[in-house]
Amino acid sequence: MVKTEIERRYARVREAMAREGLDALIVSGNEYTGFEGAVTYMSGFVIVHRYAHVLLPLEGEPSIVFPSEARYVGEHATTWIEDQVFVDQPGAWLAERVRGKRAGVYGLDYVMAVRDYRALDGAELVPFDVQFDLARAVKSELELESVRDSVRINTEGFWRFLEGYEPGKTEREVLAPCEEYFVAEGCGRLTMDMVLAGPNGSALPEFKIAGDRVIQATDLVLPSLEIAGPGGHWVEVSRAITAGAPSEDTGRMMEAYDEYYAAAKQVMKAGATAHDVHRAVSKGFTGRGFRLGHVTGHSIGMTMIEFPKIGEGVETVLEENMVFSMHPHAISEDGSACLYMQDTWLVGADRGEPLAPLPMRIFDGSERRPG
Repeated sequence: MVKTEIERRYARVREAMAREGLDALIVSGNEYTGFEGAVTYMSGFVIVHRYAHVLLPLEGEPSIVFPSEARYVGEHATTWIEDQVFVDQPGAWLAERVRGKRAGVYGLDYVMAVRDYRALDGAELVPFDVQFDLARAVKSELELESVRDSVRINTEGFWRFLEGYEPGKTEREVLAPCEEYFVAEGCGRLTMDMVLAGPNGSALPEFKIAGDRVIQATDLVLPSLEIAGPGGHWVEVSRAITAGAPSEDTGRMMEAYDEYYAAAKQVMKAGATAHDVHRAVSKGFTGRGFRLGHVTGHSIGMTMIEFPKIGEGVETVLEENMVFSMHPHAISEDGSACLYMQDTWLVGADRGEPLAPLPMRIFDGSERRPG
């Protein structure tokens, strides 16, 4: 990692800390897929097993703290932080350094180990997830190179899923070539790939791990492909597939997807609010009587799901070079059908840019990649 990028990251985070009157920040990560990235962002270290914390003081040098049992798990030389600490209980070590201080915590609600939280007595702890994510939401040119590389890998993964798609195969047989390719391209364990599938041209709305269910010609299959390439930036790109005809509900959802895709190009620009974007892209779905089950979109980076989300009442103002995953989860009124297709978007000065060169459509399995 180049020194200027490290300095840029710490400077933006420290600006956010100063606004909140913090003396220090604890950034937590664990091996739960998609929740290791904040530690990687702040240290360069990739968590292989268990968890770690980065302690960043408002002034002074950072530390990275590991539980003793993780001493030989992961490549510790990859971190640029010199002060590497291995202790039986990281929370107790952190408590000694933040006692009597006002300390922000990233990961307080979802990530930090309970045993470490319980040990952090004597400090004023401030939840800092939103502030930290907003500080890292605008991507540098170096980060955007990593994002685009992840999009390249993910897009190729979809084409491999499509090429492997064939009625009569199981879900896992079709997904397997994607996972093999993702690992070969350097994603390692940073993949979260699922499917939504159902009969008669409609997919059921629940995400599931690809299993031994045999795909029928009339099924609608939605691969949910979420990966981070070698640079560690998560992206999401996928489309729906059916060899048969989409159901009536699915066809109407597709019409709404076309409208969302056109609207996002116009509204995902600097100066718009997340609320503005949500209203613009959801209009076609709600106007047709569909519910939106999963979050419409969210900032995405070295952690899979970051703030701000694209949603009702979220007044965060978008800035140029923010990156968002967009995936309206349209669900029919009776809950029997859904459509869920993913894209990674770059916020521009005057319009949004979808980063994957995939047409917005439902594929039938006969298509071949361009060129």
